[in-house]
Amino acid sequence: MPGQLTALGPSFYYLDEFMAYFSGVKERSELTLKEYYYDLSLFFRWYQVYMGRADADTEFEDIDISSITLDDLKAIKLSDFYRFMSWLAQEREVGPAGRARKVSALRAFFNFLTSKMHVLDYNPCSELESPKQMKALPQFLDIDESRALLAAAASSEDNFAERDYCILAILMSCGLRLSELCSLDVADVEGEQLRVLGKGSKERAVYLNHLTREAIEQYLPVRLPGKEGHETALFISRNRQRMSQRAVENVVKKYLQMAGLDSRRYSTHKLRHTAATLMYQYGGADIRSLQQILGHASVATTEIYTHISDRMLQTTVDQHPLNTYSKEDFVELGEEILEAKGQRSDEES
Repeated sequence: MPGQLTALGPSFYYLDEFMAYFSGVKERSELTLKEYYYDLSLFFRWYQVYMGRADADTEFEDIDISSITLDDLKAIKLSDFYRFMSWLAQEREVGPAGRARKVSALRAFFNFLTSKMHVLDYNPCSELESPKQMKALPQFLDIDESRALLAAAASSEDNFAERDYCILAILMSCGLRLSELCSLDVADVEGEQLRVLGKGSKERAVYLNHLTREAIEQYLPVRLPGKEGHETALFISRNRQRMSQRAVENVVKKYLQMAGLDSRRYSTHKLRHTAATLMYQYGGADIRSLQQILGHASVATTEIYTHISDRMLQTTVDQHPLNTYSKEDFVELGEEILEAKGQRSDEES
């Protein structure tokens, strides 16, 4: 793994060791490793510029970081990270979410040097705060938009319509990540369950509802046989290979457009939001159930899917016990109360 990642650009010993650790021991996904490598390389290229070691004529992406030594790592201070964050915000216009990801990578790397490699006496990054982020509600398709999307695929005359409908049904009913969907094998369909390999190689079982079972049953008889090395894949491309993430994204975009939905606003990941939201709002799923279905390590992550919709707010207000009355009811009730009060006064006198 370190060799593959080193091919992305010039590296140095401790960065390679970190990538090997996170690949072999922590078992992070390839995407996560690439993101960490990019973020850390960005920091060390900036550090080379900051220290006046980079040639002014060298493109930033070509700056060599292989000369960084352990003494350099020991010399890095918390204030250097602050300067880097400022540079990201002002020069690169990186938003809070992007800066937060880089803070996470830096914390992990310097913690590795301190607690695993034992080459630093303390972690200079331990007190680096993550930028405050605005919590935006996740975008999702409502029930009518969801029906329209499935209808577009169900009524399509494309040669791969059965496959595409099956993909959409699973994404919108099971809430799978894109990477999880693409890694599915035929053998992962086990009766009413789907065996899913999630983040960190954690396996979970997701129950299939009638919609998804029917979609799979209708797709499998027309599924193309995969070429050598792709025989086991559940979803096969036109080239008889396991479908790539880009290919699935193109399928989703195609049917979003056919359904008259904005393909710039919605994406494949938004279908995961959609599945979770519909299960929560209409299926009565509690947060713990959603956590298990979605494969979240922390329930805190699941909470972003349990946002309250306008429909739920309206229903809650409508179900207020006083909502069953009108003003005329209270007029009549008031007269009854006054009449009863008058009767009691006469009896007492």
